[in-house]
Amino acid sequence: MKYNWQHENWKNFEYDSSIIDEIVIEFALETGELKGIVNTLAEDIKQDTIIQFMIDEAIKTSEIEGEFYSRKDIMSSIKNRIGIHPSISHIKDIKARGIGELMVEVREQYNTELSENLIKHWHSLLFNNTGTILAGEYRKGNEPMVIVSGAHGREVIHYEAPPSTNVPNEMKDFVNWYNSYNIQSSDIKNTLIKTSIAHLYFETIHPFEDGNGRIGRAIAEKCLAQCLQRPLLMSLSSSIEKDKKSYYDALKNAQRTLEISKWIYFFSKTIVHAQKQAKKTIHFILNKSSFLDKNKSKLNERQLKVILKMLDKDGEGFEGGMTAKKYMSITKISKATATRDLQDLTNKNVLHVSGFGRSISYSLTI
Repeated sequence: MKYNWQHENWKNFEYDSSIIDEIVIEFALETGELKGIVNTLAEDIKQDTIIQFMIDEAIKTSEIEGEFYSRKDIMSSIKNRIGIHPSISHIKDIKARGIGELMVEVREQYNTELSENLIKHWHSLLFNNTGTILAGEYRKGNEPMVIVSGAHGREVIHYEAPPSTNVPNEMKDFVNWYNSYNIQSSDIKNTLIKTSIAHLYFETIHPFEDGNGRIGRAIAEKCLAQCLQRPLLMSLSSSIEKDKKSYYDALKNAQRTLEISKWIYFFSKTIVHAQKQAKKTIHFILNKSSFLDKNKSKLNERQLKVILKMLDKDGEGFEGGMTAKKYMSITKISKATATRDLQDLTNKNVLHVSGFGRSISYSLTI
């Protein structure tokens, strides 16, 4: 098996740019419409929306790697970093703090020139004080860096990265390539191409002992924003996480060739999907705000607590809907009181009831 970095013409990627002609038009329409919607948002809603997308990206980029963090910890990390908490909130999980801070830096410093120091700094944010690996340093040692799956003794190697001794030179070349690939902000086609290659190129080098996927997706987000000269409201990792197998298959195939048209098509489609999902999320946030304005005064303290928890699930509510048992668990009240509260919410058209008997559940009428 020969990997792309082992080819004689390594780094001379080949592709047919016409493969994404239709995607370019689709992305231009989606991002233009989304920008128009965002520009009409009130400042408080806009800030809440930006924070929501950073939280989503932090959670999903971590979940792709099998890391699961508290949403509350990540939200506190982000709000602490941008200075909108009335006081510094305590964060239990230091890793959640790191990924939250990374999201803020990637967004706020999108136009900063990419450098090895910046990439290492991002890595330090993820792993500083975790005691697991050397934060902010490229991998070392003679052992090959391999991506594997399968049970012990029956591992399947999906990819082997360049040796550790090659990493410093490979990263210098990567950063030079990135900074020399100049694009006009109106050139959407080359924005998608550069972003797709930047992610693939970085993941191919795999310069760190751990965290390469999270840093690689942060680079893709930065590349999009820097090329378009504005940070985008989207969660690329949310789209990737929905079908991780397709993502890893596409990445694996691209790392075996220098002809990467199929990879550029796949990653560009993923970016467009993320923009479409972002539009749905923003519409939900607007509906959520309207829903609360309309109904908040009708609710008692218990009901408001439950409704806010349901709304925090991004419109999906609780799996299987709200039930009397879940309501009791959240509010610490009796079944009789929970049943009365839920019936009252149904009568006020705040919740919609479905099912019968023990299968009764409630969903938001938003």
